[in-house]
Amino acid sequence: MASFDTTRPMADGHLYGARPSTLFARIHGAIAAWNDARVTRNALSKLSDHELEDLGLSRGDIDAMAGNLRRF
Repeated sequence: MASFDTTRPMADGHLYGARPSTLFARIHGAIAAWNDARVTRNALSKLSDHELEDLGLSRGDIDAMAGNLRRF
């Protein structure tokens, strides 16, 4: 009995259907990163200046800290 593969690679080497799943994964990852940054920013904003100083941060560092989370 013979068998053959009916999937065909696209010009960039991906199989049909691989791109939408990659796009979905990227969108999901971007939303998760945005939410992590939002939660971190809110949690740090609720701390007092003394508590932030204990962590080695200032109020001006909050946005920078949350912005660094988006890169990962």
